[in-house]
Amino acid sequence: MTPIISAADLANELAGPTPPVLLDVRYQLGGPHGRPDYEAGHLPGAVFVDLEAELAGPPGAGGRHPLPDVAAFGAVMRAAGVSPDTPVVAYDGDKGWGAARVWWMLRWAGHGDVRVLDGGLAAWTGPLETTVPAPAAGTFEPKPGALPLLDADDAAAMAREGLLLDARAGERYRGEVEPIDPVAGHIPGAVSAPTMDNVDADGRFLPAEHLAARFRGLGAGSGTGTVGVYCGSGVSAAQQAVALELAGFEPALYAGSWSEWSHHPNRPVATGPQPG
Repeated sequence: MTPIISAADLANELAGPTPPVLLDVRYQLGGPHGRPDYEAGHLPGAVFVDLEAELAGPPGAGGRHPLPDVAAFGAVMRAAGVSPDTPVVAYDGDKGWGAARVWWMLRWAGHGDVRVLDGGLAAWTGPLETTVPAPAAGTFEPKPGALPLLDADDAAAMAREGLLLDARAGERYRGEVEPIDPVAGHIPGAVSAPTMDNVDADGRFLPAEHLAARFRGLGAGSGTGTVGVYCGSGVSAAQQAVALELAGFEPALYAGSWSEWSHHPNRPVATGPQPG
């Protein structure tokens, strides 16, 4: 199943016999909370999911956005109406990062029918509503492991023995700037692959064949396979995971990402444009 859905196809499914559960995951790194925008207007029936509070655990040694407690995540999804056999569509208002985070988490936790609204809220031309829904509780129980999850040691090994992509902006990869984390640079052996190159000017994902060519050019090889990805704190890397799956590869997410790696002084750091 494709990991994305167009606004037109979503409108058709919402009018059909088995409409998907809609999750509004509006989130901006360092920006205002997404809840006020949600309350001002959201897709009909959409439930707001708080990335900071519900899709991440407390920041600390595991990074700025470590994965939350699995049972707590399951409770959030059930409260939103998610069941194992109900399709789910997630959207956000900027870059696709928030929607991709819940897409990856649900897929990792065993849900097989999850998609991201391609182009986010800006692509939607249908009506919006301000009513906050009260959906019937779902029955989804997370069963982690359906997608590969990397820890720091796994990421280091993948950078040397396979392909590990760094989804941050190029200047952060090169170590020229670091606005958030204590150390600038990248994981030695990782390849720079900014998320902005996965989408067009309207925020829609590039065609699958274009993405496949991009990742092959970065070292993914000629066929399918597992490709590791990380970012600053595991959020924008989820958007890269969507692009990788769209291109036919299996994404392996290093959830702790640079925010975890850079807080451990024993971890090596590379700088400059080359993997190192």
